[in-house]
Amino acid sequence: MTGTMLVVLGLWLVSLFLGLPLFAGLGLASFGFVWLSGIPLGIVAQKMAQAANSFPLLAAPLFILMGNVMNASGVTERIFGFAHAVVGWMRGGLCHANIVASVIFAGMSGSAVADAGGVGTIEIKAMRDAGYDVETAASVTAASATIGPIIPPSLPMVIYAVAADVSIGGLFLAGVIPGLMMAGALMAMVTVLARRRGLPRAPFGGPAAIWRAFASAALSLATPAILFGGMISGLFTPTEAAAVAAAYALLLGLVVYRTLPLAALPRLLAETVETTGVVLALLMTATALAWCLSLSRIPQMLGPAIVAAVDDPTLFLLAVNVLLLLVGTVMEAIAAMLVLVPILVPAAAGFGIDPVHFGLVFVLNLMIGTITPPVGVVLFVTARVAGLPFDRLSRAILPWLAPLVAVLLAVTLHPPLATWLPRLVLG
Repeated sequence: MTGTMLVVLGLWLVSLFLGLPLFAGLGLASFGFVWLSGIPLGIVAQKMAQAANSFPLLAAPLFILMGNVMNASGVTERIFGFAHAVVGWMRGGLCHANIVASVIFAGMSGSAVADAGGVGTIEIKAMRDAGYDVETAASVTAASATIGPIIPPSLPMVIYAVAADVSIGGLFLAGVIPGLMMAGALMAMVTVLARRRGLPRAPFGGPAAIWRAFASAALSLATPAILFGGMISGLFTPTEAAAVAAAYALLLGLVVYRTLPLAALPRLLAETVETTGVVLALLMTATALAWCLSLSRIPQMLGPAIVAAVDDPTLFLLAVNVLLLLVGTVMEAIAAMLVLVPILVPAAAGFGIDPVHFGLVFVLNLMIGTITPPVGVVLFVTARVAGLPFDRLSRAILPWLAPLVAVLLAVTLHPPLATWLPRLVLG
């Protein structure tokens, strides 16, 4: 069966270069393997159905719905206004506000694309109106959007936890410190560039202005505290937190702020279903192919082979970083995750690497991949929002990769940055 699977994987890679949709290629590869192996074709459909029948996976559409509702109801504008009041007086203040707003929004949406397409729209317009060049505005927005899936809640972490059978709560907690480190590193980069380029700053409005901005956004800013506090206290699970988040977003938009018309709900629900359908199709077909890989014993052979060849956990993690950063340049993050988890997770277990630490490193790598050309989905979204040609943004984003990669290396080489908080809270 190993030889059969290698042939099938080779044909699948060819199909990717020919432009076949990824979920279709994954599904056809699964059917091709079982057909060539003489296994009943119905087993593929069963594996796909089993993948979709997952309680933790319910969080995905609910987090997507919450992000759509918050964007449509103007919550993102209030968040950015508060961030600007707090740090806008610094040189390059709108860049700093962009990053702070991404940190706050990260505690709500859990999606880099939602950050770039939601609060990013407001951020880029404000920066251009203040005289920032469009490349700086777009590149800061794209780089800060990668914080979204690292600070909990996180849609990619939910997908990883389901695929790798890791605690969702543990992964969520593991992302807090690295996410704040990413924000700090990006703000340090802004400080250097602001002095070099003479970027503008806004006048300091004083405590009164900060208080007014906080009062306007207070209920929105409470979202991360409600979600995080509820999960830590055991009031609800991470999956149930997604339902609480979606309900709270609807409450703010429909009842409190009254900025979300009822007529907009069908469109928001349709967008949520569309996005969820794409994610679910990838998950179902990738799970079926992962089962085929397991049956062919390729992961079981690769895991020990990697352990024997590398012979050191740190070198293995560094090699995984290089691999995932390269994969992130040519493959969408969730798809890459679902394809590589069955191969790399057993190898990491063979080295005795903490599964939560490895999961955080895995997700962080792929989030950096969302802003690396030529297949950086966040770059595409940001370029569209900014009205900037993709090739120009691809060049402008390169310096902003340095602080993110520095944080990645720190987390890779010092596991307590990811594991200390989960162990403190969960034991």
